[in-house]
Amino acid sequence: MIVIKKYKKLLLNLREPTRVTEVVPTATTIDYKGETLVAVPHRLDEVRVLKNLGFDAPSPMSYYYDWPGQYMPYVHQRATAEFLVANPRCFNTSGMGSGKTLSALWAFDYLKKLGLVNRMLVISPLSTLERTWGDEIFKHFPHLTFTALHGTRERRHKLLANDFDIYIINHDGIKSKETAALLKNRNGLDIVVVDEIASFRNSSTDRWKALNAIIKDKTWVWGLTGTPTPNAPTDCWAQVRLISPSRVPKYFTQFREQIMYPATKFKWLPREGATDMARRAMQPAIRFAREDCIDLPPTTFATRSAELTPEQKSAYSQMLTNMKTEVGGAQVTAFNEAAKLQKLLQIACGTAYSETGEVTIPSATRLAVVKEIVEEAGAKVIVFVPFTGALKAIADALAKDFTVEMIHGGVSKTDRDRVFSQFQKAQDPRVIVANAAAMSHGLTLTAANTIIWYAPVNSNETYVQANARIVRPGQKLNTLIVNIEGSEMERKMYTRLQQKEKMQGLLLELMKGEHE
Repeated sequence: MIVIKKYKKLLLNLREPTRVTEVVPTATTIDYKGETLVAVPHRLDEVRVLKNLGFDAPSPMSYYYDWPGQYMPYVHQRATAEFLVANPRCFNTSGMGSGKTLSALWAFDYLKKLGLVNRMLVISPLSTLERTWGDEIFKHFPHLTFTALHGTRERRHKLLANDFDIYIINHDGIKSKETAALLKNRNGLDIVVVDEIASFRNSSTDRWKALNAIIKDKTWVWGLTGTPTPNAPTDCWAQVRLISPSRVPKYFTQFREQIMYPATKFKWLPREGATDMARRAMQPAIRFAREDCIDLPPTTFATRSAELTPEQKSAYSQMLTNMKTEVGGAQVTAFNEAAKLQKLLQIACGTAYSETGEVTIPSATRLAVVKEIVEEAGAKVIVFVPFTGALKAIADALAKDFTVEMIHGGVSKTDRDRVFSQFQKAQDPRVIVANAAAMSHGLTLTAANTIIWYAPVNSNETYVQANARIVRPGQKLNTLIVNIEGSEMERKMYTRLQQKEKMQGLLLELMKGEHE
């Protein structure tokens, strides 16, 4: 098979040309030096038919798409995008940090340029609406317009009524029957991406039912998740019922009986080969584990947004108001500035310190984001928290779903050694929640390949050294550093940390931005 790029044709030399010409109406024959060749338009539909006939026809996307953006796609991203455009309903189960977002956006952009789709709906976790999807669109696809359907009901519906190329909404945002109906019937909204589709693994929830109603009649639906079966092989059933319902039984109990057996009256265990059965059900699918993406940089940085709770917003606003008064009335010294930044970070972490002692501020939003990331990671994780006072609350919250150990200045050397040894050599603990300063030097913790920063620190050295616990000799996997932020201050701090800049002057910069 030869690709004639100039004419966008595939040229085949076949013993039986009718094998193709009788199945592909657009195929033609050409007499060349006594041979009868078959010319097939190099387009998606024709390529799909040729693949069904057993031919290894290359994707036209490889030859005729310009791959816009600040950099060219990695090999696995290119393969993923080509897979998505070739499979209108499918799964991408590649690991977290492997570039699933960009692959989906390239695939959509290509289909849109072909005139096969008009607008795209992205349904994703709240933490990724703007900091992941919005940022990637802004940086790599300046010709595409987008909006985040977040906020009040009136705001969401008003934005949906306006014309954008991409609409982004969070998982719970579709639960409203009115919103779901508008999304289902929105003119031109003909491709849907469900990011972290494993969150829809319970078909009895309102959001599963809403999603099913939205996508039921859509031609293009892509489900993205790095951990399709986080708890049991049966987790795949509800997801498959959304994407390719004919591949599993109509009822969950039927599927469960196929791949599980009752160990007790209330406990079911996987049958032999259950994982493979779940994998076969979730087809068509493509997967690149992060460790398989040899073209990825050794360490990838990602940002997740965690909106401050009402209580945090109130405390944060009051603190900023006080700071504005002080900044306007006197020179802020480097020492005072560091102390004031710490106060804002304490509020973001949910634990502030006053003259009367420790004050707990509800921070459920940020805790939920951490849980999301740990679940998506699929491997061991270290969560760094700037303040020891917040450690226990975070560890307790995670311990409801994962095995967790804590490390801080008050933990004895004997206990630390036990935790680190088990983390490296045993299955548990899955997560270490730690004060970065207590383990930022010397340790090798390469059993983890993901670090979560609950909030930024004000020391470049601590940030770099703490990240080096997993980025060091012996690490066999590509590593991911996830920065959680809920304010402009935190965003600026992370930028300075990654660029190894000092924090001095940040408060004045922040005050200037707030004033403007």
